[in-house]
Amino acid sequence: MEPGETIIRTPRLSAKAAIALVCLAASGCTAPAPPPLPPVAKPAPKQVPNPTPEPVTLDPAPSFTNWMDAPVTPGDWSYTAEARGGLAQFGVAGAAPLLWMRCDRARGTVTLSRAGTAPAAVPVRIITETETRLLNGLPQRDGTAALTVTLPAASSFLDAIAFSKGRFAFETPGLPTLYVPSWPEVTRVIEDCR
Repeated sequence: MEPGETIIRTPRLSAKAAIALVCLAASGCTAPAPPPLPPVAKPAPKQVPNPTPEPVTLDPAPSFTNWMDAPVTPGDWSYTAEARGGLAQFGVAGAAPLLWMRCDRARGTVTLSRAGTAPAAVPVRIITETETRLLNGLPQRDGTAALTVTLPAASSFLDAIAFSKGRFAFETPGLPTLYVPSWPEVTRVIEDCR
């Protein structure tokens, strides 16, 4: 062997394997073809049921552990001077008032009325920063759909309403609670009667 020459070795076949190869080449036979595969059945398209809509549930009305955390009822106070005393009304402009306070100087009373009806007297809870009172709310007799609470003009509870920290609440069974601001109009009606 010359230097740099490469030797290639071929594998040797066994005698039986060599004979089988010669026979196959001589006879011209080929390996039998594999049997055909059975046809593949296409799966039927899946029937997708129409989804049943989830029932719509509304979140319950928010509850507050502290009534001072509840959002203020939308609206503004307005004041009107009347011959018998002042009138302050709370509500959204262009709509009927939700709550109003009226001074009656001759009787020495301040009446708080809220929109709503009841067949008879109902308990009304008025909550202020310093005091809470449970009073009788009476249906208004003049045909107005309102429930009224009347307090003596000298009542210290009116001061609690006027000076409550930013707001007071007016609760009536079956009606939404009103969370109204303690604006100067409230104080003005009270002062009109004193």
